[in-house]
Amino acid sequence: MAAAMSASDMSEFVMAKGNGVKGLSEMGLKSVPREYIQPLEERAMKVVVGESIPIIDMSKGDDDGEVQDAICDAAEKWGFFQVINHGVPLHVLENVKDATHRFYEMGPEEKVKFTKENSVSKNVRYGSSFSPEAEKALEWKDYLSLFYVSEDEAHSTWPPACRDEALEYMKRSEILIRQLLNALVKRLNVSKIDETNEPLFMGSKRINLNYYPICPNHDLTVAIGRHSDVSTLTILLQDEIGGLYVRSPDHRDWIHVSPISGALVINIGDALQVMSNGRYKSIEHRVSANGSKIRVSVPIFVNPRPSDVIGPLPQVLAGGEKALYKNVLYSDYVKHFYRKSHDGKMTIEYAKICEV
Repeated sequence: MAAAMSASDMSEFVMAKGNGVKGLSEMGLKSVPREYIQPLEERAMKVVVGESIPIIDMSKGDDDGEVQDAICDAAEKWGFFQVINHGVPLHVLENVKDATHRFYEMGPEEKVKFTKENSVSKNVRYGSSFSPEAEKALEWKDYLSLFYVSEDEAHSTWPPACRDEALEYMKRSEILIRQLLNALVKRLNVSKIDETNEPLFMGSKRINLNYYPICPNHDLTVAIGRHSDVSTLTILLQDEIGGLYVRSPDHRDWIHVSPISGALVINIGDALQVMSNGRYKSIEHRVSANGSKIRVSVPIFVNPRPSDVIGPLPQVLAGGEKALYKNVLYSDYVKHFYRKSHDGKMTIEYAKICEV
C-alpha cells in the first residue's frame, strides 16, 4: 500500500494524521518507500571491528584527578565516551525507556495533538525524520522533542504518557552533568561551573524521546544521518539494541557504540567545541536502521541559553592562542542547524573564522 502512495499522501499519513514512520512500519512493507532511500554515499559505512569509545567509571567521585583526566582526554581525542556508576538510578533509566514506548504505543489521534501544527506549545514537538522540508531523503525515525522551560510549563504541556519519567530522568542527571562539565572546564582554565557561567554552559535543556521502527531494506536508509550535535554536552540513554556509530579519530571509519547495561553515552557538542576553541571535539555520528527490532533512545541536550553568545572562552585565549571561531548568537547557530538536512560537520563552518 505505502509503495503506491504519492509523496503528498505519504506526508499526510506520516505526520498530518499522526501515524509516524511507526505507522508505515506496521503496514508490513516489503520494501522501504523511495522517499526514504538514501544516496549511496550516505549508506556506505566502513566499520572498525574491535574498537570502542572510552568507558569511564564515575564511582570515585568529583575530585578524583584520574577520572577528570579520563573525561577530558576522551573529549579531546574521541568526543564520545560512556560512563558507568554515574549515579543516575537504573530504575529511572528503565522508567524513561518504558515511557518512550508508552508514548509511541498511543493511537495516532493522540500523538497528532503534539505535531508542530497542533501542539499547544512550541516547546513540545512530535515529528518524523529531521528536517523533512530540507531533506532529499527522509530518515527512518519518529521523535518527541521536549524543551524544558519550567516544571509548571512541563506539567501543563508535556504528554502525560511520558512527562513524569522524562522530568525525573532530567532531574536525576543534573549532578552527573555538573560533574562532567566541572571536569571539562577545569582544563579550559575555568575554575568551576557557578552562577556566573552556568547559563552559558547549561542554561537550557531539551530531551528527545526517539523511536526507530523496524525497517524493510534497512540498508537502503538511515535512522539518523551524519551530524554533530549543537549542544554543549549530550547525555544519551540507549537501549540494548544498538545502532549508534561514531567517527573514528582518523575521521574516515566508523565505530559502533555497543550498548552497556546501565551506562550513559556522553558526547561533546558544537557549542563546547567552539568555546574550547577546538580543543574538545564534537564528533560526527549516525544511527543505522534496523530490519528486525524496534529501538528507542533518550538524549538530553545540555545547551547555552538561546540568547547567549558563544565563542572561544577568554580563559582559553588568555595565553595568546589564536581564535578559530567567531562569536555567534546561539539561537542563530541552532536555526542554521535546523534549516538544512543532516550534513556531517558542516554546521560548525557557520562559526569558523575564515582565513583570508
